Amino acid sequence: MTVPFDHAHYSAELHTALRTRVPVPPLLGREPNMTLEDAYRVSLGILARREAEGERVVGKKIGLTSRAVQEMLKVDQPDYGFLTDSMRYREGDPVPVSKILIQPKAEGEIAFVLKRDLAGPGVPPADVIAATEGVAVCFEIVDSRVQDWKIAIQDTIADNASSGLFVVSENLVSIHAVDLVTCGMVVWKNGEIISTGAGAAALGSPVNCMTWLANALGRHGVALRAGEVILSGSLVPLIPITAGDEMEVAVGGLGRLKVGFV
Repeated sequence: MTVPFDHAHYSAELHTALRTRVPVPPLLGREPNMTLEDAYRVSLGILARREAEGERVVGKKIGLTSRAVQEMLKVDQPDYGFLTDSMRYREGDPVPVSKILIQPKAEGEIAFVLKRDLAGPGVPPADVIAATEGVAVCFEIVDSRVQDWKIAIQDTIADNASSGLFVVSENLVSIHAVDLVTCGMVVWKNGEIISTGAGAAALGSPVNCMTWLANALGRHGVALRAGEVILSGSLVPLIPITAGDEMEVAVGGLGRLKVGFV
């Protein structure tokens, strides 16, 4: 007899790991029949617990947009997670990774701020552009509540797409003022260049990422809302960070963002 997948159990387990900073064994290793739908239900259970604690959703994120990461996890699609107000830090604020996260890594991204809702399925790229108030350079600081980052796609989806914290530049630029396909990104860590990338690294363009996300969420009755911040996927490799590190990211046409970690 097959035992039903206990979504509530794993939501509670990962939520406890989030609050205690004690990671858990990989879920897929314990639940080999776990589906992507199971994983998203676990993620929604974590979100419900966070909302019950007073957090509110301020945006969404897309992950697994680069071909290299997809090949590493043996998947052919991105994933998504939710951003809450407690995860957001303002430009210039020290980011307290040592007291909040478990095994943090930073990645440079382009953030979209929306001026109108996007509700899929059926959203084309032109609608994404029309709904965008502006774009900005940002850092997402990802984290995993799964031990040693030993994750399959089911693990990262269940864990809110391995979201941690995020910082978005206050310099919001019109989406029409920058070429999001060819724009170059440079990332520094403690004053040294450690990676470079371009907009095309994320599904060919961050606009394609946004289109995928609007339609993927729409199939579950969830919309991208006006005023939300949407992180469109990393253009560079993940970089491990610790307290005392300082990172900076620059994107042609968008500007720079510097973040200090404590």
